[in-house]
Amino acid sequence: MNKEKRTQIFTRLRDANPNPTTELNYSTPFELLIAVILSAQATDVGVNKATDKLYPVANTPEAILALGVDGLKQYIKTIGLFNAKAENVIKTCQILMDQHNSVVPDNRNDLEALPGVGRKTANVVLNTAFKQPTMAVDTHIFRVSNRTGIAPGKDVLEVEKRLVRLIPREFLMDAHHWLILHGRYVCKARKPHCGSCIIEDLCEYKQKTS
Repeated sequence: MNKEKRTQIFTRLRDANPNPTTELNYSTPFELLIAVILSAQATDVGVNKATDKLYPVANTPEAILALGVDGLKQYIKTIGLFNAKAENVIKTCQILMDQHNSVVPDNRNDLEALPGVGRKTANVVLNTAFKQPTMAVDTHIFRVSNRTGIAPGKDVLEVEKRLVRLIPREFLMDAHHWLILHGRYVCKARKPHCGSCIIEDLCEYKQKTS
């Protein structure tokens, strides 16, 4: 796919949604960090239901740490893998307090050192909370990038690096949100909604649906 076609694709996505953002509910970088940790192999809707109850009670490292692992589990037990996630969140809160004055770090190395935080989670926090032009490649973005031809790659890291390199700079800050929303609601895994897709004529997918 050439640069002109990519530019047209992201121009259309931007025109349709000028100010995209995450569908996770949050009001501080810390709330976002915890929500993203909880969102692994879970839906944003499910995470929001849990954090909508948790955050009015505890939305700082100190307050969540005070709940303890068992106390935290009561709020997140509807989310998949909640036992491991509760352990990771408590450990993360302790590290934030001990090493970062309870402030979420704005760099990849410190973020990825937190329990439950991998490259994708760090990228979400860096992009959404700190406005850095990172690309968090999840299953939706991986599928859209390969299916459309925007940035094909054999694994998530290859796709991430190609997206960062190939997406025109003017779109890079919001591209993660446009691609994830497109994959979630239009370019779906089993049956993409090609007939109602605003970039269908630019997409290089061979098996388009009607």
